[in-house]
Amino acid sequence: MAESAVQVALLRGINVGGKNALPMRELVGLFEEAGCSNVRTYIQSGNVLFTASARALEALAAGLEKKIFERYRLKVPLVLRSAKELAEIAREHPFGARDLGPKALHVMFLADRPTAGAIASLDPARSLPDEFRVVGREIYLCCPSGMARTKLTNDYFDRRLATTSTVRNWRTVLALVELAGK
Repeated sequence: MAESAVQVALLRGINVGGKNALPMRELVGLFEEAGCSNVRTYIQSGNVLFTASARALEALAAGLEKKIFERYRLKVPLVLRSAKELAEIAREHPFGARDLGPKALHVMFLADRPTAGAIASLDPARSLPDEFRVVGREIYLCCPSGMARTKLTNDYFDRRLATTSTVRNWRTVLALVELAGK
């Protein structure tokens, strides 16, 4: 079976603040059991780089979410992007040129593309001075005071857009792009 290009799995809410502990070594094993190869992780918060056949990719997210729940009793959403998609996402950040430093910039990765109607229901003044732009399956965030203070949360976007999201800070996005290119 031919392998695809490098893929990146972004798991939400593991190993954050001492909660939802999932050792990276065990996470690598789960990906290998699912038919992935060249599996490696970046930091402890659920970033996994790997290659897999197109067939293995089809059911990967749902299968791994189920397996993580069965083994660890953790409900952990998983969002996939190819290395190519991730590089494009990094190039397209609409707030990237601002001189705010990387701590203000984030990307929220969505499991599904939201409808135009759902996007129109979002309140751009919800958490000023924070800003966001929805582009395809991503939400680009500019939060000058940081993510801890914003009202632009996963819960808000998940409910409004009827999807599941996970956020990565700008440094992590850039690091994943670099690692995926190796």
